[in-house]
Amino acid sequence: MCTLAIYFRVFPDYPVVVAANRDEYLDRPALPPTVLGDRPRIIGGKDLRASGTWLGINEHGLVAGLLNRRLAESGPNDANLRSRGLLCLDALRHSSAPDAAHFLATQRARDYNAFNLLLASREAAFVAYNRSGEIEIVELTPGMHLLTNADVNDFECPRISRSYSRFAELGHREDFARDPVARRADLADLLADHSTQLDARTGRPNSLCLHLGEYGTRSSSLIFMGRDSATVKHFFAAGPPCTTAYEPAAIP
Repeated sequence: MCTLAIYFRVFPDYPVVVAANRDEYLDRPALPPTVLGDRPRIIGGKDLRASGTWLGINEHGLVAGLLNRRLAESGPNDANLRSRGLLCLDALRHSSAPDAAHFLATQRARDYNAFNLLLASREAAFVAYNRSGEIEIVELTPGMHLLTNADVNDFECPRISRSYSRFAELGHREDFARDPVARRADLADLLADHSTQLDARTGRPNSLCLHLGEYGTRSSSLIFMGRDSATVKHFFAAGPPCTTAYEPAAIP
C-alpha cells in the first residue's frame, strides 16, 4: 500500500503540491526519478520489472500517481494483465489532467488489476478508480486530499483517519502556506510517521512509513507545481523518509 497527499489549489503560488510514499517489496528493482519520455518530456521513477512508473510529472505540468487497490476488495492480482505502471506512463503522455482523465475513461478495466490513479494539473485534478469491473473518474475539488488503497479520503483506512487532520492543519499554517517549498521538512515529517494502527479489514499494520521486513516504504517524493511552467520543484528520498534525506530530483 502507498500513501499520496495532494494539496490542490490550496496555496496561491503552488496550485499542486504532492507528497507521496511508495510501499513495495524491497527486492523489486527500480530507478529513482529519471527521463521516461521526450514527447512530452516525462520524469518519474521507473519500475525495472514492468517498465512503468508509480509517480511522474511531464513538461505540461501534469502529475500522475498510481496506487494499487487492496486485494481483499479486488481479489488476487493476475500477473498476466498489463502493468498498471505502464498505464500511469500512458496518462503522462497527455497535456492536461482532463485529457488524461478522458483517456483513462476509454480504457478497459479488465485489462488491469485494480488501481487508483491520481491525475493533477494546475487547473483540474481527478482520481481514476479501477474497481468492480469498471473505471470510474472522480473530479477532486480544491483542498487537501489523501489517497491510499481505498477511495480518496476514506476514513475507514486507518492511515487516513489518523493523518488527515495533520495534513489539513499543515496546509492551514500561515508559514507553510506562504512558502511550502521552504517548509517541506514539515511535510516530510508527516510522511515519516510510524504511528501504527491495525487495519481492521486486513489485520495488518497501517502506518504511513511502513516497515514489514521484506516489504515497506521504499521511497518518498515531494512535488511542488508552481503557477507557471518554469516553477516546478521536485525532491526524492531513495529510502524511507524516517531515515533518508530528500534530495533535489530531475524536473521535465
